[in-house]
Amino acid sequence: MTTETSATKLEVEIKFRVVDAVQLCARLPAIGLHLRTPRTFEHNRLFDTPERALRSSGQTLRIRQYGDKWVITHKAPLSSAANMPYKQRMETETTVADGEALAKVFLSLGYEVAFVYEKWRTEYSDGIGHLVLDETPIGIFAELEGSPEWIDATAAHLGIEPEQYITANYARLFFAWKQEGQNAAANMTFAEVTAGTIL
Repeated sequence: MTTETSATKLEVEIKFRVVDAVQLCARLPAIGLHLRTPRTFEHNRLFDTPERALRSSGQTLRIRQYGDKWVITHKAPLSSAANMPYKQRMETETTVADGEALAKVFLSLGYEVAFVYEKWRTEYSDGIGHLVLDETPIGIFAELEGSPEWIDATAAHLGIEPEQYITANYARLFFAWKQEGQNAAANMTFAEVTAGTIL
C-alpha cells in the first residue's frame, strides 16, 4: 500500500516489458485505467558523489524535467524489501521552480551527474493505482505503482505473470542492455544510444 506524509511516500512498483504498446493501451479502459497525463518528454539526471556513495547505499538523488515541470526526488531503500517481488523504496519528492539552478547547487556541493536517461511517458490511473507507459531508447516498458494487491490484480488482467516483473531501475536496465548489444552510449538518451550503435 502507498502511504504518504507530506512529500514522502512508500513507493511500491514493478516494471514489465511491452511488446505491443498500441494493444496494451487499447486494453486499459476495460480495466478502469484512463489517461491522466498525455505522452510527455522526460529528461532525468542522477546525481552522486565522485565515489558513488549514494549508489553504493542504494539511494537515488534525481532532478527530472517532465514537460515544463521540474521535480526533485530522493529515494532510499527499505531493508524489509529484500526478496520481495516488488520494488519498494521510501520516496521524497517535490516540485522546484528552476531545476537548472538546483543542479548548479548540487555541483557546487561536490555532487556530479552520474547518469542521464530520457523517455516519453504516458500516465494512466484508476484512482487507486497508476500505470505509466515509458518509451525509452532501449525499448518500451510499463510500470505499475500501487499496493501489492493492486499490482498483482492489474498485472493479471493484462496477462503479465509475476516472473515477468522487473524491479531493476533504468540505469541497471540500460547497462545490462549496453553490455548485451555492445553499444558505446554512456547515458540512456535517444541521441547517445543512436550515435553509440555499433554496426
